[in-house]
Amino acid sequence: MSQVVAFPTPPPGGPPALSQGAQGQARGAESPFVRQVRNRLGDLALAISTGSAMALVLLILFVVIGDVIIHGSARFSLRFITSAPEQGMTAGGIFPALFGTVAMVVLMTLAVVPVGVATAIYLHEYAPAGSPVTRAVRIAVNNLAGVPSIVFGLFGLGFFIQFVGAGMDRIFMGGQKVFGQPALLWAALTMAILTMPVVIVATEEALRSVPRELREASLALGATKFQTVFRVVVPQGLPGILTGTILAISRGAGEVAPILFTGVAYFLPRLPATLHDQFMHLGNHVYVLSTQSPDVDATKPLLYATVLVLLILTFVLNLSAVVVRSRMRKRFAGAGH
Repeated sequence: MSQVVAFPTPPPGGPPALSQGAQGQARGAESPFVRQVRNRLGDLALAISTGSAMALVLLILFVVIGDVIIHGSARFSLRFITSAPEQGMTAGGIFPALFGTVAMVVLMTLAVVPVGVATAIYLHEYAPAGSPVTRAVRIAVNNLAGVPSIVFGLFGLGFFIQFVGAGMDRIFMGGQKVFGQPALLWAALTMAILTMPVVIVATEEALRSVPRELREASLALGATKFQTVFRVVVPQGLPGILTGTILAISRGAGEVAPILFTGVAYFLPRLPATLHDQFMHLGNHVYVLSTQSPDVDATKPLLYATVLVLLILTFVLNLSAVVVRSRMRKRFAGAGH
């Protein structure tokens, strides 16, 4: 007698469904070509989008710079740089504005660099990381970086001119108004407060990039904390510190709003002789030529030439930052080997 073999009947509703892992393995095993094509298309789309964004930024930059060079090169000359404005600023040059900008930037640098670098060294090397005071200072620095520049001008007017300057006049000048008015000194100090977050953040980042092993090795050799910071850590982070300082200087050279209340003059062909004199500024000079000139068409070549000088000054400052950083890195890399 033959034996009957019984096969199991399929469950109702069809064959059992595969698990998610089995489905993923099945898809991966079934379509490797499709997955490869999809990844390549995604990479291509990302490259095209990012490249287009970069090309757009470069195009805008070239258009702006090209327009300024085309319209400003005709009046750009040594006489334009070294002479004073004439005929109601419809002729002449920009030397008082250039001198005032350089003088303000120098005073601002002397004020902001020591305070900013010292603050960053304290926050990163000495202050307890979890201290409420340290957190409060960091929050204040971050908030200070986001304050509109016009607010710094109002602060400089109220604090430096009406409080500090007027107090100095009452104590030292017998009530005569000398320091209690807009001046080069107050404008430089206001710009120092504006650019201080840039210096602090850049210095902290530079100190953070120094390996901790260098600090530990210095302390293990018997050096004090002070010696370790100023003979090991700061020299290693000096390229970043200088870069942040020069970037802060370039920003200070182009800001106009804070100095409108604290020291800049509308038209002043003479140079400032003391710290309590007013001064002309390249950025404010551009604003005056473009909005308040009695003859806009006559001053348009001067306007473009002034903008060209301001752009050259800013580019030189940023280029110097790159050169200094590169040379300092090569120097320390050679010393390490």
